[in-house]
Amino acid sequence: MSKNLYAVASMLLIVSVLLGACAPVATPAPTQPPAAPAQPTAAPAQPPAAAAQPTTAPAQPTTVPPTAASAPVKLSFLGSQNQNDAVMITALTDAYTALHPNVTFDIEIPAGGGTEIDNLVKTRLATGDMNDIFYYNSGSLLQALHPSDSLVDLSKEPFMANIADSFKPTVSQNGGTFGVPVGFAAAGGVLYNKKVYEKLGLSVPKTWAEFEANNEKLKAAGIPPVLQTYGDTWTSQLFVLADNYNVAQADPNFAQDYTANKAKYATTPAALAGFQHLQEGFEKGWWEKDYATTKFEQGLKMLADGEVAQYPMLTQVMPTIATNWPDKVNDIGFFAQPGPDAAKNGATVWMPLAFYIPKTSKNIDVAKDFLAFVASTAGTDAITAKVKPAGPYLIKGAKLPDDVLPFVKDLNGYIDSGNAYPALEFLSPVKGPSLEQITVATGSGQMDAATAAANYDKDVEKQAKQLGLPGW
Repeated sequence: MSKNLYAVASMLLIVSVLLGACAPVATPAPTQPPAAPAQPTAAPAQPPAAAAQPTTAPAQPTTVPPTAASAPVKLSFLGSQNQNDAVMITALTDAYTALHPNVTFDIEIPAGGGTEIDNLVKTRLATGDMNDIFYYNSGSLLQALHPSDSLVDLSKEPFMANIADSFKPTVSQNGGTFGVPVGFAAAGGVLYNKKVYEKLGLSVPKTWAEFEANNEKLKAAGIPPVLQTYGDTWTSQLFVLADNYNVAQADPNFAQDYTANKAKYATTPAALAGFQHLQEGFEKGWWEKDYATTKFEQGLKMLADGEVAQYPMLTQVMPTIATNWPDKVNDIGFFAQPGPDAAKNGATVWMPLAFYIPKTSKNIDVAKDFLAFVASTAGTDAITAKVKPAGPYLIKGAKLPDDVLPFVKDLNGYIDSGNAYPALEFLSPVKGPSLEQITVATGSGQMDAATAAANYDKDVEKQAKQLGLPGW
């Protein structure tokens, strides 16, 4: 393990201790997915250190924030069409309104997903029409919004002390911090139906070769090996994004060199592999018949029902299965995207999305008061009451319930062993906006892996220049 990876492993080992004690968590983990998976800011060359995190639960953070203004206030809110995210947002707003009856929320569910959400958010911020609070990615996609120009700086707010230090760099820019995490840390890899695996006598693969062998056995049994849901294009990115642990194992300096325009996907074999996996899956017929039009939630049902065996996805989607098919959620497990070496098997980890306040809001003080609630154990308790946590919270003092979903134990196994590493979008501010279109084209046989990687490098170059990064 390289020196860089050792530092990350040490960070995540601290997190595992915290998880074992049901104490605060400081581990990277969404994106969204996000609206499109998801992302820091002035990008740290190394993942944020977690040394400041306590190893035992600290004194209870602010449980109920200061009372909001007594006059009636309606906060406009740009939420999410993703069911799990929508449930969390409603849980938080309902719980806050119960404490502050004078405050109500007008929650808008945006249409579309992925780049459509990105464009909506950018347009509203540019025209001054953004809602009082909005839900959006942390990490690189946030950087494209130029948050220090458009969003309210929360860095001096007392409630920010409740947030895990490892999360803050992903929502920071130019010395300011702009977001409060919503929900849980997550990992990207492969969700799988354990009953299907048991029926065919399959073992969880630790190498790509083992994954390929499993897929051939599944095909022979008449079960589509890999679910793809290109009807929602953001879901196509996982084979590329969830491979960052394996990229870092092969090239520990990739994130730093990539940010400095010294490394490319097309010319870095470990980074190119993610696109090659998409090409291979299409050419070998791993996908289900209607992969081009299948929607995300349709796909989750297929996985829960055992109609397909595996789904490259973020673990943060598991509460949707728990909500819609509670009798089947225990049938779903998680494993890290396999790489070339079983001895170096590990998971890529994502940070959650966050709430932000635009500078144009006319209700900034009340919006801050709501974010103080979100950044408290009262906020995480409100979420847990409605959604089974799909990973650790990033609010100090937050506790996971005793009946946490079984797949969370799979995720924690990688964290406990130190075999986890942040997704690239939390190590670099560079994430090209067209990745989901490129991965759909690759996974549909319209573009080969080499062309896809070269096209993505061009897409990345445009964004890096817009951000004014040195070396571009």
